[in-house]
Amino acid sequence: MPLWLQGALESAQAAIISAVVVLLPIIVVWATNGFQNRNIDALARLGGQAWLLIHGVPLQLSGVAPAAASQTGSGFLSLTPLGLTLIPFSLAWRAGRRLARASYTDQLWQALLGSWGVYLAFAGATGFICRTADVGINLWAAMLIPLIPFGLGMVVGARRESGSWSRLIGVDAVDWIARTSQHSRWAGSYFGSAAKAGFVALMAALTGSALLLTADLLIHWTQVIEVYEGLAAGAVGGAALTIAQLGYMPNLVIYALAWSSGAGISLGVGSHAGPLDTAVGPLPAIPVFGALPAGSLDFAPAALGLAVLAGILAGWWFLREGENHFDEWLSIKVKARWFTATVSTLVLGSLIGVVSGALAAGLAWLTRGSAGIGRLTDIGPDPLWTGVWVAGEVAVGVVVGYAAGPWLEHRQKLREADLDALEYDGDRA
Repeated sequence: MPLWLQGALESAQAAIISAVVVLLPIIVVWATNGFQNRNIDALARLGGQAWLLIHGVPLQLSGVAPAAASQTGSGFLSLTPLGLTLIPFSLAWRAGRRLARASYTDQLWQALLGSWGVYLAFAGATGFICRTADVGINLWAAMLIPLIPFGLGMVVGARRESGSWSRLIGVDAVDWIARTSQHSRWAGSYFGSAAKAGFVALMAALTGSALLLTADLLIHWTQVIEVYEGLAAGAVGGAALTIAQLGYMPNLVIYALAWSSGAGISLGVGSHAGPLDTAVGPLPAIPVFGALPAGSLDFAPAALGLAVLAGILAGWWFLREGENHFDEWLSIKVKARWFTATVSTLVLGSLIGVVSGALAAGLAWLTRGSAGIGRLTDIGPDPLWTGVWVAGEVAVGVVVGYAAGPWLEHRQKLREADLDALEYDGDRA
């Protein structure tokens, strides 16, 4: 079939499957009399609103009292559950792979245009139909914002299937790089490796934050259970609440990163939680809030070392990459090695720190939002301060990791030599 038609069918399939997955838990709660409004049209609109929310579309809660709205300054529900956003992203990733497999070089744009056009129409129709007196939806936002996670998933899937950008869009990057000067190639390798190292630092910091969040949940598991018992939501209600919290689990990991960096997180207007200071007001009865660190936090400042450790790993990784061409260039220009090594390492730490800080700020911006009710109009980390804290800590770690890298490499070579000797002795025996 024509590529635009195949793209349209893949897009329609992804939209319908994601809508069904989102609607199923709501139907189960509705079937067990979990909602006051038992009308089918109200159920369908609620499912459509949830579908738009997981795509990042803000919902205007018009049911908030005017006085309260004037005090909070916002009536929008804009907290996107990134864990549930993975549903349309994964379906788009699968569709992108299928379309790349069916397309020749330079033809993928036809499939993408057909696909994105259908998804835009589906999202716009959902926003138009699901508007109510209590929940307002901007139609332009409903049409365009869902294309961001869906389009990103398709591009990533198509790139994964094609194996290179040259096969995907017909641009031979290798040939273009070969026509540039040697200095340009060295500069590109240096900055490219630094960007990868910044990504490595961020991923390491997120991994540490996930472990920190897991340990915190285990330590405060009793408080979490007490909140569940106090809600008395029943089996179905408890399961639905758990699914919703799992949907926000990636958000909580990023909150843990911001908390451990020292920037802290906001849990409502006037509330702030961090390892250096905590001042939190009343919170809604959500079980995961029972795991919020409280009381005497004598060892909390040790969490600041998490991003530093991530920077040490990134510095070591960059050393193993062997692309520090700025240090080589500086060594040619200046003969004082103590000066060139110090300057190049400090510049490298700053560069990798800026990359990781910018990425952390972007994640903080994605997870910051409003619940649209009362004080809960300011939830999440501050993107600017999260980026600044993460950048500074990673930069310190990179300097340490890059400086200690030769010693670490020497120790690893000694271990490898010992293993080779043991294997040789074993073969002789």
